[in-house]
This record gives sequence, C-alpha cells and structure tokens, in this order.
Amino acid sequence: MSDLLAGRADVAAGLAVYGADPVDRSAPASVRDALVARGVPAKLAAKDPTLWGPEAQAEARNRLGWLDTHRRSRELLPQLAELTEELADLDHVVLAGMGGSSLAPEVIARTLGRPLTVLDTTDPGQVRAALADRLERTVVVVSSKSGATVETDSHRRAYWQAFLDAGMTEAEAARHFVVVTDPGSPLEATANEMGVVTIYADPEVGGRYSALTAFGLVPAALAGVEVMQLLDEAEALAEALDRDADNPGLALGVALGAAATTGRDKVALVPDGTGIDGLGDWAEQLIAESTGKAGLGILPVVVESPQAPGATGRDVLTVTYGGALDAGAVPGGGCAPDVAVNGPLGAHFLTWEYATAIAGVVLGVDPFDQPNVTESKENTARILASGAPAETPTFTEGAIEVYAPPGAPGDLAGVLRWLLDGLGGDGYLTVMAYLDRHADAGAAGLRPLLAEAAGRPVTFGWGPRFLHSTGQYHKGGPQVGSYLQLTGAVTDDLPVPGRPYSFGELQAAQAAGDRQALAGRERPVLRLHLTERAAGVAQLLDAAGRTRT
Repeated sequence: MSDLLAGRADVAAGLAVYGADPVDRSAPASVRDALVARGVPAKLAAKDPTLWGPEAQAEARNRLGWLDTHRRSRELLPQLAELTEELADLDHVVLAGMGGSSLAPEVIARTLGRPLTVLDTTDPGQVRAALADRLERTVVVVSSKSGATVETDSHRRAYWQAFLDAGMTEAEAARHFVVVTDPGSPLEATANEMGVVTIYADPEVGGRYSALTAFGLVPAALAGVEVMQLLDEAEALAEALDRDADNPGLALGVALGAAATTGRDKVALVPDGTGIDGLGDWAEQLIAESTGKAGLGILPVVVESPQAPGATGRDVLTVTYGGALDAGAVPGGGCAPDVAVNGPLGAHFLTWEYATAIAGVVLGVDPFDQPNVTESKENTARILASGAPAETPTFTEGAIEVYAPPGAPGDLAGVLRWLLDGLGGDGYLTVMAYLDRHADAGAAGLRPLLAEAAGRPVTFGWGPRFLHSTGQYHKGGPQVGSYLQLTGAVTDDLPVPGRPYSFGELQAAQAAGDRQALAGRERPVLRLHLTERAAGVAQLLDAAGRTRT
C-alpha cells in the first residue's frame, strides 16, 4: 500500500486529499491546529472578510461570492438551455477571453471531451486561423469581467468585421455573439450597441475564482457540457467547508501554506492521468495571482506528466490531481507525490479556490487583489502610443536573434546554459513565449528540456495569456526569477479594426512592456527572436538539449 493511502485523507463529496497531514507535521508547529483554533474553516465558509487583515477587508467583502456562487448559478440554467437551443446551428464555439475568463472553460471542455476554441492570444497567425475556421457556424463568447481587456476587445472587433466582410448584416452578425461580463461594465454598453445577447456574471466573484459563474458555464454549455453536474458536484463539496476535519479544501490549503512557510514555496501541478485534463493551467493562475505579492507567494509549476522533469525538488511540493480513483488505486499516476487530489471536476474547482484562500491566510497576503498586473498593461499602452525603443541583437545564430544581458556568452547553447547557471539555489526560470500556441506548439518542449538541465523549477507560459496568470507572481512574488522571452517574426499581420495598431504590433508591445517591467526589477531577461518560426523552434530545442551535456 502506498504511503499516501496508508495515511489519513480528507474526503467529502467524492473528492479526497491525500498526504496533507505529513506536510503539516513537517512544519515546526501544526498549521492546521492553528487555523482550527482561530475558527478559520467556519469563518471562511461564512464569508468572513477579516481573515486576511484590515487592509484586505474591503476587497474581501466583495470577493467571497465564489463560496456559494454554484447556487446562484443555477438561475442561469434555463437561460443557457434556451440559448443553446436557439444557437444549435452555430456549432463552432469560440471563447474570446483572458485569464479567469478562459482557463476554467478550457479545462471543462477538455476534461469532458467537448470542442471549444479558446482565443486568448494576440498572435496574428493564431487569430487569423481562428477567423478562417467555419465562420458561418461560429458563435463567439466574448468574456471580460472588467469589460476593458484589450485582447478580448480586439478579438471582438476582428470577428465583427469578419462577419460583416462575409456579407452578413449587423443584425445577422449580432446573432453570432454572446457577451459575458459584470453588470455595468463598459462591455455591457458595447454589447447593447451591437444588439447582442448579454449574460451577467456574479459581481461578487473575482475572475480567477469564477469557474462556476457565467464565465465558466456559458461557453461550456454552448459547447455541449451538462453544466448542472458541475454545480451539483460543487454543492455537495460545499457542505464540508465549515468543518475542521474531512474538509478537503482545508487539507489542501494547509499543505500549500505549511510547505510555503517551511521552504517549499513552489508547487508542481502534475496530472495523474485519471481523467482531469488541464486543471494545472487553471490552478496556476489561481495560486500565482492570489499569493504572489509583497515579495511572498507560491510558484505553481505545471508539469506535463508524472514522468516529466521538474515534478520534484527540495523546495517543491509535488501535488498530483485527477478524477475519482478506483478502489485500491494508488494516487499519483506513477509519480511519488507529497499530496494527491482526486475527485469530480466541480468539486475540484471549489476545493482549490478554498485552499488558495486558506494559503493566503497562512502567508498573510490578500488572495483577491492583483496589485502588479496593471504595470505591464501600462507599459504596453505607452509603447503602442510612442513606439518601442530600438534594440540591436547581441548576436544572431541561424534563425534566432539573441538579445542578451551584458556578460552573456556569444552562442545560443552557451547563453541558455549561462541563464540556467544563474538561477542559484532558490531561483526559477520562466519561459514566456509570445508565439502561436498551435502553429508553434513545439516551443513548449523547452520546459522539460530546460528543467532537466537546470535541476530547478522551470515554468512555461504563452504570451500574453500568462500576463493574466503568473505575471502577477513574476512582479509581486519573491524576486528570484530569471526569464526567457521568445518572440517571433510576423509575416502576415492582421489589423485590429477601429484601432491604430495591428495584432502583431499589439503582441510586440506586450512583449516589450513585460520586458521593461521585469528589467526594472533587475531580473535577468534573455530575449530570443525567431526570424523564421519553425526553423527557430527546432534550433532552440536542439540548443536546449545541448545544455544538458
């Protein structure tokens, strides 16, 4: 019998968290006992906004609706059923949204095997490919809590123009849109002008906690998911959240918090192969953006499989996740995790949200704000208005222009090895790829290659997607990161209708703005520009492989 199964598990509503107690016992004093003594589980379940300190109280008071939003979301079910029937002929569902507006529905669709095209990029090639795919059968779900997300507004403009260019009237084009936003947002006014259907999200739920609000449910329902099941699973789990025992959310939060305060402030998120697909990408944003601030935080490291490099480490808490286990099965999928979380998807969402809020209590940070997210956005806006500063490559090798800090070696493999050698004993490397995550998908292979070579945590994010996720942690968390930014030549740009810039110019400005934000913190930033993308990706993978020798 595995050590995890031999130990105590917190189980409720078919979801089990194994291994939390040993992590808690590794701390000098029990985190769980301290939380229980303060009455934290019951207070959190009762939406007590005082748990994270006086400065966080005002924000928390308006951001705890996720604890029972699954109940209010049931009011959406008749509207979703009617909308799904009305739009039955539009069977290509495109979700235009960023961060919390896109990550949960993508997990839902992948896990439940329903087709959903997620558009969370400014790469002109990826946007162009989406616009060319079954346009006459497309319904675009435009999702933005604030209603002012530049990427999502650009997608909306591009699709509107594409429908008109295809010969549709404005009334006909409007039928191909569904808007999801908060009441009173700028996007609500735009939707009214367009004459499109608007579905309101729960205003008391922040974006990264919005999996079971309209942001998660509308695109999933249009894609063919029976979303009531997700609400039922969360409802069953919610009954355990005020308990001191058999509370999976508390157990997971204790493990995350106890590990982070005793030197394991990175958490590897590893799928165990038992049916939950892509949850790590959603949990990455939830944990990083909620905890990465004031120089503190937990760094999520999304790992491809239990066998992939980077799943373990001396400062890493290894957590596997998956669906319900068969009797006697060993959690972890062949990995040797510290903690395993297994159960139905709806219960997973609520468990991880609760656990992240608990980790915020332990760390002493406000899990509901994101104070550093606007910095890169402001840099982007300034660069779009005035232009990016001219840059000259340090050297060029094949299809890659290298923009390296002073003192770096003059060859590609050497400069990668130099970046890895500079990580130190507590650092991490982030690969930030401002590329097409479909056409340039091979670039993701860098993460395991560099993780194996570095022996340190390595994360990978598609830009600008990660700016709405780990971007907060990069700027607000512990300043021990090093950054590898990938950009690519644009051979067929695409204008953003009604704006004085193109998608390619927006993408380049976002990359430059983020470089400025990171360089301003005196962190190592290495930029590699692929002058020919396919050749550059192949060349880069080869060079990364040579860093292991």
